[in-house]
This record gives sequence, structure tokens and C-alpha cells, in this order.
Amino acid sequence: MLININTILHTKNILIFFLSLSFSTFAQEVAVLKYNGGGDWYANPTAIPNLIEFSNKNIKTFISKNPTRVSAGSSDIFNFPIIFMTGHGNVFFTDKEANNLRQYLISGGFLHISDNYGLDKYIRPQLKKVFPKLELQEIPFTHPIFNQTFTFEKGIPKIHEHDKKMPQGFGLFFEGRLVCFYDYESDLSDGWEDPEVHNNSPETRLKALQMGSNIIEYAFKN
Repeated sequence: MLININTILHTKNILIFFLSLSFSTFAQEVAVLKYNGGGDWYANPTAIPNLIEFSNKNIKTFISKNPTRVSAGSSDIFNFPIIFMTGHGNVFFTDKEANNLRQYLISGGFLHISDNYGLDKYIRPQLKKVFPKLELQEIPFTHPIFNQTFTFEKGIPKIHEHDKKMPQGFGLFFEGRLVCFYDYESDLSDGWEDPEVHNNSPETRLKALQMGSNIIEYAFKN
């Protein structure tokens, strides 16, 4: 059976249009990623609401305080310009979920992953499922994500101590665009939680919230 190339291009353009429409409709909303494998995707329950409140106040966003929870394989992820992910344990994406996440990210979406300690050895092979040809790269301090409303001249701040390692911000770049930001040995999401949860100093919490709002600001702009 012959396939008309114009029909294919027309269908592709319609898909891109609706994806763009979806992102613009929900341009000021965020979501939390649910995943399988046994890891606690629901960790740090006060983190995202606190970050949203800070961002609404300090960078003039208009995000609903209670973030939506979305599954990795759901088409609902296309409704959100940024999705947050955290946890301590195992992560597993099916091929369908990995493909769904890949389509989301190359269509304009953004994923932030916060290693809540123990996530690293699980998330790296799953990201290879999403982008088999891409490698996590350490993001230079000059990158715009560190230079939004708030400036971090030394890169990602250290929030919670685990193994006495330097904090690092890693990224996946697709066609030159940062589509996934991964904070390692920083634990930004711990710093977003209510003060009494981890007893971080006000200064440490402020740095975490400022960096988090930079991530939101960057995702909304790009």
C-alpha cells in the first residue's frame, strides 16, 4: 500500500499543534511523576507545594498549589511543561513508558529529577531507555538554568549531606536543548520541605527554593 507523504506530514503537523496547544493551556502548572519499581515516588510530600508557593511569590508564576500526579505512561504528562521526580529506591520504566517520556521531552516538556539518596543507580539505566543515544552531562555553571532570577555562580547548592560528595547538576540535552535536569548529591527536594522535616537552616532552605524556582522558570521559558 502506498502512503502519501503529504498525509504523513499533515498528520505530524496536527500532532505538533495539539501538543503545543496542550502545553500552552497548562503553561503555569506542574506535576509529580508516578513510577513503578518500588521506589517512593511520593517522597517529600510538602516539597513541591512549598516550591510552588515560593515561585508564585518570587518569580511571579501562577501555579496551582496542589500539583497533579501523573504516571510515566499516561498521555496526561503532555499537559504540563515540567514534571518533578524524586525518591530513594528502584525505578522501572516499561518500553511504552520510556517512549512516552521521550515523546514528552522532545515535544517541549521538561523533567527534573532529585536524587533523594539511593535513586542514582536505578535512574541512570532507566534514562538510557528513554534516550539510548544520550549521556548525562554535567551542566556548566554558566548555563541559563543557574542564571535565572537567582544566580548560582558555583552551580547547584549543597542541601543535604549523604556521602560527603560535591553536589552536581547533570542534564540530558536533545538537539542542544536541556530536557532533563538531575540533581545529584544535592537533594534539592529535601530543602523544599517544611522546615521541621529536615531541620535545614533558613539559609539552606532559601538556596534550595531559589534553585528550584530557577528550574521552573527555565522550564517555562524553554
